[in-house]
Parts: sequence; structure tokens; C-alpha cells
Amino acid sequence: MSNAISSIRNLGPAMEAACARAGIPDAEALRRLGADAAYARLLQAGERPHFIGYYVLVMALQGRPWNDARGAEKAALRARFDALKAAHCRDGGLARIEAMLDDIGVIDPARRAARPPAGPRRG
Repeated sequence: MSNAISSIRNLGPAMEAACARAGIPDAEALRRLGADAAYARLLQAGERPHFIGYYVLVMALQGRPWNDARGAEKAALRARFDALKAAHCRDGGLARIEAMLDDIGVIDPARRAARPPAGPRRG
């Protein structure tokens, strides 16, 4: 018998439904995939990217409280999230807007430094 995704601490019915839409049927499948591959599937299935959702998923799969990471660990998670979002989001429009905001200095320099380099931009 398989365990429900909501059996994992900090993951509830909304994450369970999103995972089902992404073809992740149960907790065992989610654990096998790991946070990054599972989140990539969620994005490919049309889920809107949200750092807190990614962060909660990572912490849940590690058996930690949802808000446990701090400092450098959280910055590294943000960089991983940004890379996943850039690679797997269907709509590149948001990424282009963020790139423009970055160009004019609206995005925090510390966050910019933690980001992977941007790909080529279309004019």
C-alpha cells in the first residue's frame, strides 16, 4: 500500500493534488524523485513557480520544519529554485521581465549574485 503525499510532514492536500497532476502518485514516488526533479515536474505540469512551495518541499523531504534553512543554505535553495524556474517554466515572459528588472537594478544585488547566469536574451 502506498503512502499519501500528505503523510509527509508539512505537505498537505494542495501539494498532493499538484503532484497528482504532475504524475507523482504517492510519497514513495516523491521521495524517489527528490525535491528538484519533483519540482521540475510540477512546473512542467503548469504549476506556478513559488519559492516557498519549493522550499517547503525540500525541507519536507529532509524531515525538517518548513522554515528551517537560514543564511547560505537558504540562498543556495533560492539559486536552485531560480535555475529550475528558468529551465522548466512554460512561460518565459516572467523570466524576461525579471531579466529587465535586473538590468535596471531593481533586483537585490545579493540575489543577483546567487543566480545562475542568464541565457541569451531575445530582442
